[in-house]
Amino acid sequence: MRVIRLLVLCLSLFSLPTFAETVGDLYQVREPVASQQPEERNQALQRALDTLVLRLTGDPAALKNPAVAELRKDPQQLISQYGYEGDALVVDFDPATSERSLRQAGLALWSANRPAILAWWLNETAGGANLVGDGQDSAFPVRRAAQHRGLPLRLPLADLSEQIVGTADNLTAARPDALREASDRYAADALLAVRAREDGGKWQANWRLWLGDSLEQGSAEGTDSAALADAVMLAVSERLAPRFVAAPGAANDLTLEIHKSDLTRYAELERLLEPFGARLKKVEGDRLVYQVRSSPEQLRAQLALSGLQEVQAANAPVDAGQPVAPMQQPAAQVLRFSW
Repeated sequence: MRVIRLLVLCLSLFSLPTFAETVGDLYQVREPVASQQPEERNQALQRALDTLVLRLTGDPAALKNPAVAELRKDPQQLISQYGYEGDALVVDFDPATSERSLRQAGLALWSANRPAILAWWLNETAGGANLVGDGQDSAFPVRRAAQHRGLPLRLPLADLSEQIVGTADNLTAARPDALREASDRYAADALLAVRAREDGGKWQANWRLWLGDSLEQGSAEGTDSAALADAVMLAVSERLAPRFVAAPGAANDLTLEIHKSDLTRYAELERLLEPFGARLKKVEGDRLVYQVRSSPEQLRAQLALSGLQEVQAANAPVDAGQPVAPMQQPAAQVLRFSW
């Protein structure tokens, strides 16, 4: 087993071609400030901590946690450095210290490996409708909002063919068939459709998020396009997080079998399973056996991001006529996946 770990170090630059992305700047927060006065700075540091907590938990109720309230009194105990860039205070939180403090507060955390989101974003103003495309000026507030909320975001090129697809009718359709076909080239995990409208100097939007066949939807508003984008991304984060974050007390001891593995895939698994305290227990050919601490639903959602598919145990037929009594169930549930 030590040999495997040693060889993996040599392969650390390789990874599988998965859609999910690791958010690299998850622990860096930018907060706008009106000045560099101490009082303004302290308030910005507290807001930065709140932003980090929402990024890592996806749960607004976490801000009411008594331990988080204590941390807010002195956010600098979690901060490695901060400085000013223009009209913003840029705060770098220490990942290990921050995670340890929040876990000690009883909060479950969302790992940095998150679904890549392709956003079809249509802005409607008195001057007409515009599909936000990668590289356009209108993309800046959308990208900044996604970064602020810890979401990996992709935008379409918004060329002529995509302008024809990215219409209000397609963005609000019951099924995103037209958008899905045009989205294949971007290889994203989730599809976000947003119809944003300006009215009387204020912005409002209806949004829909598809992750597989699952649909989440809602509405948001903001004083300007940047505030609206942030409100949409916050709502999206709050809807996505429960799929990947197990509620405190919901985690169980699970045995996880991964089939068709190799050294490169082992390196990917180490990254994917890190949030679950995974321990490699056995290696048999191309089969890896781990002990993890998670809920089955959370583990399934995380592994699906890397294209792993759940499989049934070989040579283990189920007799529907003889149900197994609860007391006969194994202590640790076994989940089996294959590349």
